[in-house]
Parts: sequence; structure tokens; C-alpha cells
Amino acid sequence: MIPWLERGTPFPPVGTALKNPNGLLAAGGDLSPGRLLDGYRRGIFPWFSDGDPILWWSPDPRMVLFPDELKISRSLAKTLRNREYEVRFDSAFAETMAGCAAPREGESGTWITEEMLGAYRELHRLGHAHSVETWIGGRLAGGLYGVAAGDVFFGESMFSHARDASKIALTALVAYLRSSGFGLIDCQMRTAHLESLGASEIPRSRFSRMLEELIDCEREPGSWSGASFVHEPCRS
Repeated sequence: MIPWLERGTPFPPVGTALKNPNGLLAAGGDLSPGRLLDGYRRGIFPWFSDGDPILWWSPDPRMVLFPDELKISRSLAKTLRNREYEVRFDSAFAETMAGCAAPREGESGTWITEEMLGAYRELHRLGHAHSVETWIGGRLAGGLYGVAAGDVFFGESMFSHARDASKIALTALVAYLRSSGFGLIDCQMRTAHLESLGASEIPRSRFSRMLEELIDCEREPGSWSGASFVHEPCRS
């Protein structure tokens, strides 16, 4: 059994999360900015289907990407060098979320519900949630979004309508985070795609210790729209 969160009920310790399904911690609560930011700072994120109660997760192990460990394949490096794209930050947050929410090939639904869309648009308005977008020929071709807290970026989702478009956005994000002193990108759960880009799994206990060290860095929330991306050779 997992606890039910009423409005104002604190999150339980992440060590009490279930092993099956991996990381399920609690249900209920709300998606207010305060609740979401408190969750991220503790290594907890929401993930649920439309029509279900809000479910909160803290999986063990945890998929993370250290900014210095991004892997860039030869084909992606070639794409980056060609510069047939433009990278923008925070110029189309709602559209990027909508792109991430669109059903993928072979899927009929999405976990990015209207409730989630509204909650993260509010976090974006407050300067906590950000998007990185790849534009090709003046059209949004791919991107990603997530939440920044302290020296950690909590990645939520990415999408691509053109080859390497989401990877270009990730490369730009990593470059920006490195230059800004961020120490960690949370990828939540393992996927082969993320692993191919240099992400790896670490024990939840280590992830929690890293959060304690990185999360209290004081950063003023605000738009990243002034950020720029200049590709530099990275690990391949």
C-alpha cells in the first residue's frame, strides 16, 4: 500500500517507495507549483495516465546524465556541424510540451495530460520549467522540456519530427548547463536511447545524496530565452 496525499500532506521518505512497480511512492495531492518543486527537490516526480489519480515516483536505480559524459555519435556530430538548424531556449514552451504529449508511433495515449500541461505551463511562467527547441526551416522540429532547481535539471520529455532534432536540443541543453555550473541532469528511468547518449543508472541513495549537495544552490528563477548554443566537439 502507498499513502494518499491530501492537500498539504508531506511526501513520505523516498526509501518507502515500492519495488514493484519500481519507485511508486504515493498517490493524490495536487500539481501546484509548490508541490511539484518540493517533489523535485526530494527526487520525486509525477507520472500518471489520464483519468487516474496523481501518482508520485522515486525509482531505484535512477537514470542520470552527468553533463561531462554526453556522448555524441559521428552522425550527430555531422548534423551539428552542418548547422542547418536553429536552437532556441524558452521560445515555445507550450508547443514543445504539446510535441512531447503527442502519441508516439504504435501508442494510443500519453501521460502528459491536460492537467500536466497546465501545471508545467505555470511552472514555466514562474521561471522554473524550461524548453530547448530545435527549429528547421522556421518550424519547430523537436525539443525537450524539464525543471531546473539548484544545480540540477530534471528532464521530463523530448520529441522529434526530424532526424536528430531532439538530440540537437539535448546537446544544446548540456552545453548551457555546463557553462552555467549545473552538475546533474535527472533522466528518471532507463531507456536505451538515453543510455546511448551517455546517461547511466545510479543507486537512489547516491542520487539523493547528490540532490542534497546540488539542490540548495540559490538561482533566481527566470526565462532562459537569452541563452545561446555554439557547438563544441564533445565526447564521442
